[in-house]
Amino acid sequence: MTEQTDEVQADRALKQKHRAMWASGDYPALADEMLLDLGAILVEACGVRSRHKVLDVAAGSGNAAIPAAMMGAKVVAADLTPELFEAGRREAANRGVGLEWKEADVEALPFADGEFDVVMSCLGAMFAPHHQRAADEIVRVCKPGGSIGLLSWTPEGFIGQMFATMKPFAPPPPPGAQPAPQWGSEDHVRSLMGDRITDVTARKQTLAVRSFHQPMDFVRYFKSHYGPTISVYKFLGADADRAKELDQALAGLAESYGDAHGDIPFQMEWEYLLLTARKA
Repeated sequence: MTEQTDEVQADRALKQKHRAMWASGDYPALADEMLLDLGAILVEACGVRSRHKVLDVAAGSGNAAIPAAMMGAKVVAADLTPELFEAGRREAANRGVGLEWKEADVEALPFADGEFDVVMSCLGAMFAPHHQRAADEIVRVCKPGGSIGLLSWTPEGFIGQMFATMKPFAPPPPPGAQPAPQWGSEDHVRSLMGDRITDVTARKQTLAVRSFHQPMDFVRYFKSHYGPTISVYKFLGADADRAKELDQALAGLAESYGDAHGDIPFQMEWEYLLLTARKA
């Protein structure tokens, strides 16, 4: 009983750490500036219609939930970090749509079996530490014949390689936690969901990012806006040499994935996997 209690407490502490990480910086601003198109792409791929009840898992500030609501669907935006909802509510109001915002852990969703016609996640569920638990919940709350849609950074793409670059500078991951970019592998998602899904369609696409003039502009922005990057630099603390080493490593990575031409914005290509399926 003590061992089980310790496991529950450790999981609770891990989730609180994740919540604090994503609440740091300004992810809604980053998503609005760079990722806005991805939510609409996922909504279209899932075939969201006005009659549908939709769950956006790990919704953040509603990058996919709001476009789904604009289709007339009844939408629930669920996330472990409710601090992100304020920006989402403002944007939904600006667009003239309403939806429900619900604090929820993707590994333990507070919804009934088969409650939703569409269950989707845009760059969200992939960050749950225990992939099988997250996948089981996503499948569980989707009705038989309903749509499941996932948009995730790939391991070999820029963001996946950014996490690989930061790994030597970060604290060891908690026991049992899996790397987020694995969700960008079709084989990995298929292994998690097995024969519970059918009609799988998966394709890799790229997002063109033109928000920076030079690689170091990217580094400075992510150090101030993106929770996972902020977390790594916070771990390094006062170790200026290691922080500078990470600066250089991230700038070099950005340069290798982009194209810099002086005054012309530095264009980067970020690869993601768009996967849709039906619940069997």
